[in-house]
Amino acid sequence: MRILIVGAGDVGVHLSKLLARENINTTLMDEDANRLGNLSNNYDIMTQIGSPLSIHDLRNAGADEADLFIAVTPYESDNITSCILAHNLGARRTLARVDNYEYILPENKPFFQKVGIDHIIYPEVLAAKEISESLRNSWIRNRLSLCDGALELVVVKVRSNAEMVGKKFCTGYFNHGHYRVVAIKRHSHTIIPGGNDEIMPGDLICVVMTEGNMELLRQQAGKVSYEIHEVTVMGATKIAQKTIQNIQHGKLSIKLMDPDVERIERVAGKLDEKNLLLLKIDMRNTDAVRDEGIDRTDAFIAVSDSSEANILACLAAKRNGVRKTIAEVENNDYIRLAESLDIGAVVNKKMIAASYIYQLTLDASVLNVRNLTSCDAEVVEFAVPEGAKITKGLIRDLKLPVDVNIGGLVRDGVGQTVNGNTQICAGDKVIVFCPADAIRKLEKFFR
Repeated sequence: MRILIVGAGDVGVHLSKLLARENINTTLMDEDANRLGNLSNNYDIMTQIGSPLSIHDLRNAGADEADLFIAVTPYESDNITSCILAHNLGARRTLARVDNYEYILPENKPFFQKVGIDHIIYPEVLAAKEISESLRNSWIRNRLSLCDGALELVVVKVRSNAEMVGKKFCTGYFNHGHYRVVAIKRHSHTIIPGGNDEIMPGDLICVVMTEGNMELLRQQAGKVSYEIHEVTVMGATKIAQKTIQNIQHGKLSIKLMDPDVERIERVAGKLDEKNLLLLKIDMRNTDAVRDEGIDRTDAFIAVSDSSEANILACLAAKRNGVRKTIAEVENNDYIRLAESLDIGAVVNKKMIAASYIYQLTLDASVLNVRNLTSCDAEVVEFAVPEGAKITKGLIRDLKLPVDVNIGGLVRDGVGQTVNGNTQICAGDKVIVFCPADAIRKLEKFFR
């Protein structure tokens, strides 16, 4: 497969590195040589200086032979135009990053396909969706709905008083079938649990479950549930706007704070004013923040343009008694720091977007790929075709890669967790937890 990525920003560079680890023929093009830097020296990535709007530069970079052309510059119009040009030059499939919500509506998909744009992505909308899902339960870190809601994956931090602490997997404690622990994040390491592994205080556990088992997990993880009535959002950004739009239909009281009047008014003009209070406040002004009742906020969401500011703001909110905090952290070096400081959930839009795009490089058996920032891993939905290798024996006998764990499956629309004695059948949808570089190893099991 030949892939040409235009735009050496966060999404483009992260995706290029991901593909380079798998030896996929990838070229990264940008107008600015400084953005390309030493990527070609440090990674197996070809780089090309050129304009996304130049037919000559696109052809020179290989757009006419690209199996997948990806335009992820910061400029929507450039991305759309370059995809149209690449399509007419001969690129087999194209994807454009946009920042106009109207463009991602399903009814507009045929229009864009007609002009040569096969896929459209809006990273801020994807990030806002993840934030909204994490607010659905106060005591969990992350929550992903899988296979149209038939299964869910949640991430929970285990407290020292939890019933499950010290329980080894070989004891049978986790063989109840109500949920399945597919991974443990301990400090900076992700563990695929085996029989001799056990849950320790402070572990982040990734759990696949069916509907109705959330309360059992909460009790066994030692968590306390509480209602979220008031939400404070810091940063008048696109992610903030989309997040508020996602949660505004409920009975939540929402505050949006930003020190820039023009930014906050621009975002406010696109929001329903019901249950929304706009505040011109800088989080560094602790007295002003305290006066606005930060201690009464049930959830604090920091989505400003600065990863550092988001982390510090969440720490300040925790110090003032806020129980649930969510930070957008785009600097990968700060993700582990944020989690070590007990920030509730960390969102990284470039990793979420890269997972979506990465799916397009995989076999048709891959239905969906979701990034799990907190565990440095991906949650993958596979469709099982007739005669696939995955159906040739019980899960325990399949010799899957060591860093892979099958968490659940959906059969005839009904979700269920799995264990070593489960037999996967043709027509099933299977949920797999694994690092990104293991997905391609799994494809052979679903052929």
